[in-house]
Amino acid sequence: MKHPAMEKKTVLLVGATGLVGGHILNHLLENETYERVIALTRSALPGAEAFSTLDNRIVDFGRPDEWRDQVAADQTICALGTTIKKAGSREAFRQVDYEYPLMVARAALNAGSRHFLLVSAMGADANSSVFYNRVKGELEAAIFRLGFPRVSIFRPSLLLGDRREFRPGEAVGQVLGRWFRFAIPRQYQPIHACTVAAAMVRIAVEDPPGNRVLASAAIAERGAD
Repeated sequence: MKHPAMEKKTVLLVGATGLVGGHILNHLLENETYERVIALTRSALPGAEAFSTLDNRIVDFGRPDEWRDQVAADQTICALGTTIKKAGSREAFRQVDYEYPLMVARAALNAGSRHFLLVSAMGADANSSVFYNRVKGELEAAIFRLGFPRVSIFRPSLLLGDRREFRPGEAVGQVLGRWFRFAIPRQYQPIHACTVAAAMVRIAVEDPPGNRVLASAAIAERGAD
């Protein structure tokens, strides 16, 4: 009898075009655990046809009736996210960072996904007075309430990596983080998006039972080479 840990899996990934999501996709495609990677994106992934295990499906997340039947997978990894500036308003930000991920989670659970892995943020708190942190915290709480057999929440600190758009606040934070690396507690040190992705895929492969929330220092440990 084949050991369950050795069975090939199908994973659903949303947010593959983002900073962390792009690295997650690369790690998944390189990992022999996954025989199929379903990536729901709003635009086509360049070079997707070169990977036999990649199933890139173009969707409009605002029209769940059109994609709910396309999310059947053993595990679901969500890296959807934006900024209020890019979204254009608080309402639009909440739609991308709360409503869409929650819709995906519900659909995935109904389709049989047993492990939901989410990129959240340091400071996520449903009771926070900071809008960004509050939305992140509300999403975490909503995901836990759905009843997945396994939930893994990742709360990275300031992300390092090359983005398509320039974010002045993050750029300053990255420079300061490098200058004062040894003066800043590890929990608050900037972390590379690739490290976050590596930690998430490692947890996905291990597929441990129960729920967990990993803060940035723990993510750095799990994502280290």
